[in-house]
Amino acid sequence: MTADEAATEQAAPRRSMGRRLVRYGFLAVALGFGAYTVAGQWDAVVAGFSRLTPLALAGALVAVVAALLGAMLTWRTLLADLGSPLPPRPAAKVFFVGQLGKYIPGAVWPVLAQMEMGRDLGVPRSRSAAAFFLMMPIQLATGLLVTLGTLGWDRYGWLLLFVPLLLVLLEPKVINGVIGYALRRLGREPLERPLSRRGMLTALGWALAGWLAYGVHLYFVAPQGGLVFAVGAFALSWCLGILTFVVPAGAGVREVAMVAVLAPHLDRGSAIAVALSSRIVIIVGDLICAGLAGIAARRDSV
Repeated sequence: MTADEAATEQAAPRRSMGRRLVRYGFLAVALGFGAYTVAGQWDAVVAGFSRLTPLALAGALVAVVAALLGAMLTWRTLLADLGSPLPPRPAAKVFFVGQLGKYIPGAVWPVLAQMEMGRDLGVPRSRSAAAFFLMMPIQLATGLLVTLGTLGWDRYGWLLLFVPLLLVLLEPKVINGVIGYALRRLGREPLERPLSRRGMLTALGWALAGWLAYGVHLYFVAPQGGLVFAVGAFALSWCLGILTFVVPAGAGVREVAMVAVLAPHLDRGSAIAVALSSRIVIIVGDLICAGLAGIAARRDSV
């Protein structure tokens, strides 16, 4: 063994330990910001939960977990279509643990975490980044269409202004061209496999299933407007939250939008309690999914 080879072999454990410490630090910061979000509105949260039965809370939490699973399958479909199919358990770990980064201010933490964990599974960083950023137009497009189909064209017809742009962004040829241009500008190799129309349609289907599950969760928390209304109300408030990139997980923006949308059915105080209760249920769902995915992947020695 040469001196260089020996030095490389000795440095490998240190790099592995360094990556592990970075990941633990990432988790600690993400969980800290999540706890801060809850603590800042504790009184209103307690008031909101006091109005709910244990059955309603359980139903809302199950629905949130189902919605998060739909988001993970959307991302996994895109990643597989781009050339990196992952088994369900490793994919769940990368997605759900990485998604905890959305509670840290700034929009880069989830994608950085997914790129780092995906690399250990043989996924190129550029491919992880492409799958992550493709989810945004998919969620926006399906969310706006769900809003139009459930809350009514007369009141929310202005959302149609965004649909043509989103449809263009969802055309695989356009997407592949944008990704190729960005990779060239960054001096990176092009993607080996372009996004296909079949992959995009499958991802859109999982995203729509996710909106339905999120609507069911809101219906358990606030059944006054009915299930169809709950689906549209949550989709609209979430889309507005997505548009605020610098706010952790759309914190505050989504709640304000939800209060406004719930106004025809609830007084302001009740609507605020519902919005905050929904936020906490989603945070708990994120933690459950990340924890279960991490445990399952560890058992598989991933």
